[in-house]
Amino acid sequence: MLAGIDIGGTKVAVCLARPGGAGAAPQILTRVHQPTARTGSEDALARQALALLDEACARQQVARTQLAGVGVSSCGPFAKRSGQIEVANPNICGGLAGAADGRQDNDWVQVPLQAPLARALGGTPLHIANDAVAALEAERRWGALAGVDDCAYVTWSTGVGVGLCVDGRVLAGRNGNAGHAGHTFVGDVAGSAPLCGCGNRGDVESLVGGGSLAARLGMEAPPLLAAAQQGDAQALEQVRGLCVLMGRLLYNLVATLDLARISLGGAVFLHHQALLLPLLREQLQRYFPLLTRGAELVPAGLGAQVGDYAALALLQERAAGTP
Repeated sequence: MLAGIDIGGTKVAVCLARPGGAGAAPQILTRVHQPTARTGSEDALARQALALLDEACARQQVARTQLAGVGVSSCGPFAKRSGQIEVANPNICGGLAGAADGRQDNDWVQVPLQAPLARALGGTPLHIANDAVAALEAERRWGALAGVDDCAYVTWSTGVGVGLCVDGRVLAGRNGNAGHAGHTFVGDVAGSAPLCGCGNRGDVESLVGGGSLAARLGMEAPPLLAAAQQGDAQALEQVRGLCVLMGRLLYNLVATLDLARISLGGAVFLHHQALLLPLLREQLQRYFPLLTRGAELVPAGLGAQVGDYAALALLQERAAGTP
């Protein structure tokens, strides 16, 4: 039995699954989740993941020691301490932007992940990857990116993350942080630009991330998008503005990497894709047609379960002998 841990800026979810045969997706047997821990000591996140893992194991009447492997799909960026992966995510770590951000009730700068999980799991194989990169692996294996060598997975959720694949090779980078395009810039940065939890002002995540909209636009993402879908003119105009900015990011990815397809996931996008997908496609088609012609924007084939399958994909990749 395999365990998948999906760590996001909003929630932590753990699932247990049986491996799929002959290229099939794993069979998920149980799933538990909680809002992401943001208070207490710096090991609170790791302890929460382990407690949820124990709860999932109890539901299936198995012990940790009986697991064939544990995959962890975690929001980043990652930092390393003594060679071990730690999480330095702006939606979790309040110390990155300091008191000026005010969204997190902690002063964490980075929190341990690999070391406490490895200690608790003993000899059970443990594989950790950035959540967007892991989701890219899952989408390439079982979802909307199957058979596409030049592609990306983009999550539009609490934050904005990207997994990249060029010429059939998934990009990792020096610290496993390739694809953190949510912390790039798609417009002029003025002094009044909103503060991102990472400390940047005016980056993509601070402008369109679900966790930033209440402070920037005065309304959380779900009611704003619901109002736009119901025809509220002001809400629709604000959503169009969000898609202009996200569209610039998508164009930059296509133009830089010559991508054929981008799979879109994350709670903000998936819950409102009927509204957002046509607007994003319209934005992508605005720019240099020689580079964007034929490039596809599609919803994540794995839908709302992409995070669960992302963590499990890390284990199936290793089982198949893929680095």
